[in-house]
Amino acid sequence: MAGGPTTPLFSWPAVRQWLLDTGKSEQLAVAGRTDTGTQQIGDASLDRSLTGLSPRELLARVLVALLPGLGEGRRPATTFEAPFVLDPACRDPAVLTALAERFADHVRLAGQGDSVPVPEGTDLRRGDALRHDRFAEVRGTARAVVCVPPSTRTWPAADLAADPRWRFGLPDPADPDLAWVQHCLAHLRPRGTAVVVVSPVAAVRPSGRAVRAALVRAGVLSDVIALPTSLDGVGQVWVLQRDLDARAVRMIDLSTLADPADVPQNCGEWDELRATEDRAVVRAVPQVELLDEETALTPARYLEVRDATTPTELGRITDRLRRLYADLGRAFPEPVAPPAAARHSPVTLAELERTRAISILPRDATPRAGDLLFRVLGQDPVVATGSPDDERGVAQVVGIDTDRLDPHFVAAFVRADARAAPVANTHGALTRDDVRRCRVPRLPIAEQRRYGDALRYLLDLRKVAAGLAAATDAVITQTVHGLTVGALSPYPAPHRETITPETQPNGKTTP
Repeated sequence: MAGGPTTPLFSWPAVRQWLLDTGKSEQLAVAGRTDTGTQQIGDASLDRSLTGLSPRELLARVLVALLPGLGEGRRPATTFEAPFVLDPACRDPAVLTALAERFADHVRLAGQGDSVPVPEGTDLRRGDALRHDRFAEVRGTARAVVCVPPSTRTWPAADLAADPRWRFGLPDPADPDLAWVQHCLAHLRPRGTAVVVVSPVAAVRPSGRAVRAALVRAGVLSDVIALPTSLDGVGQVWVLQRDLDARAVRMIDLSTLADPADVPQNCGEWDELRATEDRAVVRAVPQVELLDEETALTPARYLEVRDATTPTELGRITDRLRRLYADLGRAFPEPVAPPAAARHSPVTLAELERTRAISILPRDATPRAGDLLFRVLGQDPVVATGSPDDERGVAQVVGIDTDRLDPHFVAAFVRADARAAPVANTHGALTRDDVRRCRVPRLPIAEQRRYGDALRYLLDLRKVAAGLAAATDAVITQTVHGLTVGALSPYPAPHRETITPETQPNGKTTP
């Protein structure tokens, strides 16, 4: 590792700058935010894609951002006065954690599902909410409901035919998502908001037409949003509001976004998107246009077709990508064996704390650049950068004496012990004692810094590769779009590169 390069052949900031400098004439297009209506891959979108969120955590942030403000600017006088917010299909803590991060203690969190780690103070009840609604006694009281229905979407319709939840019609057993939609609506208080993940099939299946039509006629369906499938495999999100009496349904199509992190993650961004006049992305569709023989709730059906990028523009972008990929290949360090088998005696963070080489800070301490951050939900420890994102999902903050320890060296070597810790608390977070048990090798500071430099370099390399992967996917998406709308022709055979699988020593092939 020490024999690798100490400085990259090209830098991550330089790649980000290129992605910014490409400008309007070289947009890596796909649906969205610029004057011409295409999505420019730039600094902000790439930074969001590298925050370390899992697909489920990113989806949860998106869903929670679709909720209106719930009085988070005013602290309730009592817990009872705080708005009631429900996740009725709680299979993991992602949604409840996102709700807690946005609204803090200004809401009362509740969930039904399996026994999973959830934010402290959450009222979690077990069971399948469609079969046995454990919150039936408080139906009609929730200010908000956020629901990601289970992947096994079946339900015993015959056993629930008389249930008062099916105000808009008894869903067919083939359409369990329409049962979850009505379950969520039944729990809302007047003007309450529900955000529900819905399969695209449920939006068009003939068996669900009557229920979809009833939802549209009642004016409770506010938005139908098509998301990129790379966002945790989700197809659509429906936003509903009790007693809304809407005369139109807002259709939003973000399905062609190359990077799922470009989907809005805060309420203000959603408001801006809804206000856009780009009819290839957003359009309020009148009820009368929706209530045909199919009542198909698919945004692309009602939006304009986007113009494709020209061959000249795509050519400039692909040429630049080829050069960057060549640079990326050259930037990979050559593996170098150590001069002798590395056998270093370990030291625990508890011992380092006793010698004041580290200090475990209070949980509410503001991280400073160079601090070691242990995050919640099993994420790897990282070194704080001094940015506002440092404060997201922090379980423990460890101050580092940089004259004695290299922070990146410590962050890398404590990962194995941090992952192996048997976390059992509600936040999925390491305790102080868990942190103290983590170990690092005993090495002189100069050797630590050699490891730290090499590890930092590899992490930068990973960021560059992730950025180029997102840009590449955008180019491919735009090229496919150009082919399908007639802006491009299939590539001439003489100029087509052939991708052949590599043969492994065992005779098998890999792509």
